[in-house]
Amino acid sequence: MRLSRHFTLAEAMASNKARERGIDNTPPEALIPRLAFVAETILERVRAHYGIPIVYDGGLSWYRCDALNRAIGGAPTSQHVKGEAVDIEVRGIPNIELARFVRDHLDFDQLILENWNGRDPSSGWVHVSAVAGRKMRGEVLTYRNGVKSRGLP
Repeated sequence: MRLSRHFTLAEAMASNKARERGIDNTPPEALIPRLAFVAETILERVRAHYGIPIVYDGGLSWYRCDALNRAIGGAPTSQHVKGEAVDIEVRGIPNIELARFVRDHLDFDQLILENWNGRDPSSGWVHVSAVAGRKMRGEVLTYRNGVKSRGLP
């Protein structure tokens, strides 16, 4: 099932951890519109800007069922469980640059530059959430060494 021009439900559900543990990561039908909103609002715009596919090999997170979220130690209130968040990278683009593009050009609920170390441009990943039907917060955070701080480096 296609969620947008370039993104499918299979990609939203893909998870190496779910496969390893035998977890069915199929989202409830009610969350499909949320996944499609994230695909259109975030993923398609990032892809259009860079003109290359977003790295998504099943090791990153888009949708997470409760069992998968618990298995990876995710926050109980994670927007991934609600179908509202995705962790992304774009091959060849430093994650800090990707995070700055999202911050400066997209409408989002929350942006977190996660586990980026500053010495390795490909370290970490970029978490982005988008919610339909309510005003998005535009919250920008960096998470490094177990500490969250406001803004980007």
